[in-house]
Amino acid sequence: MNIHEYQAKEIFKRYNVPTPSGYVAFSVEEAVENAKKLGGSIWVVKAQIHAGGRGLGGGVKLARSLDEVKTLAHEILGMTLVTHQTGPAGKLVQKVYIEEGADIADELYLGIVLDRAREMPVIMASREGGMEIEKVAATSPEKIIKVAVDPFIGFQAFHGRELAYGLGLEKEEISSFIKFAAALYKVYMENDAEMIEINPLVKTKSGAFIALDGKMGFDDNALFRHPEIEAMRDESEENPIEREASGYGLSYVKLDGNVGCMVNGAGLAMGTMDTINYVGGNPANFLDVGGGANAQTVAKGFEIILKDPNVKSIFVNIFGGIVRCDRIANGILEATKLVDVHVPVIVRLDGTNAKEAAEILKNANIKNIITASDLNDGAIKAVAAAKGN
Repeated sequence: MNIHEYQAKEIFKRYNVPTPSGYVAFSVEEAVENAKKLGGSIWVVKAQIHAGGRGLGGGVKLARSLDEVKTLAHEILGMTLVTHQTGPAGKLVQKVYIEEGADIADELYLGIVLDRAREMPVIMASREGGMEIEKVAATSPEKIIKVAVDPFIGFQAFHGRELAYGLGLEKEEISSFIKFAAALYKVYMENDAEMIEINPLVKTKSGAFIALDGKMGFDDNALFRHPEIEAMRDESEENPIEREASGYGLSYVKLDGNVGCMVNGAGLAMGTMDTINYVGGNPANFLDVGGGANAQTVAKGFEIILKDPNVKSIFVNIFGGIVRCDRIANGILEATKLVDVHVPVIVRLDGTNAKEAAEILKNANIKNIITASDLNDGAIKAVAAAKGN
């Protein structure tokens, strides 16, 4: 689950992570009132969407008067903001964050993510603050300092010093930077975050470090421990099909290809997508129907997949362990009666009662259901079908 910048900063403040003062606004009038409440003579009007790169897309503007706050809030609210993370369709801006101006001397980058290979959080820092960190990683990976933190010992001063020295900070700045990084690590661990990103982390002319931006994502499986964070969920920012699938216990993520995937088990689903790519196709989605798939879940899976008009074929790849393959085969036949499956369906069933399942599908004699002998055969047939071959 992701949250907005203003929500991330609310969490930061609980842990004494320095941030500029600001208020969220849902209308132009509220934006102006918030600027008055903040006082000062410079404000920043920031679009609030679940995506990075807002500044480059025109969603972050500086205002030097209340009239400018009004004008900019009017321009940004209701705009469709397109960034490198939204995709070409962009996202509708429904709220803005009015924030006090900052006395910026330098811009840095600081983030924390889970490194699954090392099985521990990794803190990343760079002097390339304000830049797209993905581009920095691709073109100048040496500019990103990475420090892994073993959760058993937690964040220590030596972790902070390694980051500070890598950033080339002045001696008198190191102590305050370590304090900032330690507080951010505490935010990450105590809230079951999957990712925290501050871009930019600014150093003011007085030498203080302030989170000028804030982006957070959380482990959905741990939200039961954090009802106050779950209450921050903004469903309008989520893909409606993904949200609908979640309501039926299906794990669905929309992608940009044309081969729909229906698989049981996340690992097999990833392997299926990789194989589709390997044989020259593009998966349209990730869809895990779980270990207890039945006719109803399979039917809902077809319905969800077919909501994407780009889907030209569907590859059903099920390994029968907990659930028998013959039950899945019957479920597929039942599902075709419940849902108008108008594209070719390639079915590969393996495991318990796979032979019986093959007979069921063969005897059904449904034209657009094609059986496959193994994963590679199924992927090849699904890609060919999507191409109209």
